[in-house]
Amino acid sequence: MNKKGNGYSDFIKKAYDNGDIYDVSVAFNDFPPAQEWHHGKIDYFINEPSFYYNGKCEIGDIVFVREYTYGNGVQGRNHLFVIVDIDYIAVPIEYFDMLISSKLEKLKYGANLFIKKDNYNKLDKDSIIKTDAIYKLTKEQIIFKLGSVSIKKIKKYKNVYYEINNK
Repeated sequence: MNKKGNGYSDFIKKAYDNGDIYDVSVAFNDFPPAQEWHHGKIDYFINEPSFYYNGKCEIGDIVFVREYTYGNGVQGRNHLFVIVDIDYIAVPIEYFDMLISSKLEKLKYGANLFIKKDNYNKLDKDSIIKTDAIYKLTKEQIIFKLGSVSIKKIKKYKNVYYEINNK
């Protein structure tokens, strides 16, 4: 994890060098929330006993993210992401994430890794982690944290990213 004053981690530097850092809005175009198990509806999650968010996230947290808010306050599209890195230098803090999708048929792509639902990650369905793209977002875009994945799994996701980009 980065410390203040050190700049981006090697992982994020590599992703920037490869042109693989995207605004979170790109993820909503590639993986429409309406096609996910939660259908982009926050109401599904609000009733979860695990609902919590204190404005701070850690690497490994699974977060529910909104793309934008309309001027009238209505929320835009929503999706799940797992935080893989944090930049503590930027103001505001920037989070770097990999998208979570319930579309298991996309496992045929080598960059997508299976993640089984469990009590720790609090996913409702077995899903995939899309490791070939890194999305950047701010804490204001995070609606809440759902669960977590282990640091061991985060390292695995990063290693798959490195393998893909070193071929």
